[in-house]
Formats: sequence, structure tokens, C-alpha cells
Amino acid sequence: MTTSTDSEGAPEDILVALADPIRRQILATLVGRGGTTSTSLAAGLPVTRQAVAKHLAVLDRAGLVRAHRTGREVRYEAELRPMKRATRWMDALATQWEHRLRAIKDLTEEAPGP
Repeated sequence: MTTSTDSEGAPEDILVALADPIRRQILATLVGRGGTTSTSLAAGLPVTRQAVAKHLAVLDRAGLVRAHRTGREVRYEAELRPMKRATRWMDALATQWEHRLRAIKDLTEEAPGP
């Protein structure tokens, strides 16, 4: 269980974590509600508490949730900084592709016709 407030989370870890609709729903619930337990999360989902715990572990590895133990209870909170880093990475990648496609377009338009 990661307790760091700034887990890095590689872009591929974040994309894998967000690929599952249940994990996206868990993250959306945590963003909307704030901190809550896996038992509370499971009450609103079509999966067991054990399945929620496994999904939370994937989100934790990606740095998208933080766990805090309070007595016997573990509360989870959303951590969106890794998602923002992944978004910046995707934006940079999109920009690179736009430049490449523009260069290809320019080359084809400059080529002499048949």
C-alpha cells in the first residue's frame, strides 16, 4: 500500500488502471465523495469488497489513490497528480504526431504532379 502523497505512476500504469470501467467508477466516487473505505465503495458497485480491494491496489500502484489507516479502518482518497502528468505526456505525444503529419502533408503538396 502506497502512502506517499506524490507517487510517480508511469503513463502506462495510469492508462492500465483507467482502462477498467470499475476502476474509473471507483476513482470518480473517490473524487466526488472524498475519502472512503473499500466497504463503502463496494456498497455502490456491482462487485464484492474483495474485488474493490484488488481494483484499489491497481489504482494505488498507478499512484491514483492514497490509503490512510485510521484505527482498524483504511480510507482511500483520489490522487489526481499522476493523471495530470499522464495527460501532459499524451498532449506532448499528440503534438509530435501533429508535427509529423503536417510535415508529410507539406511533402506531398510540394511533390511535382504526374
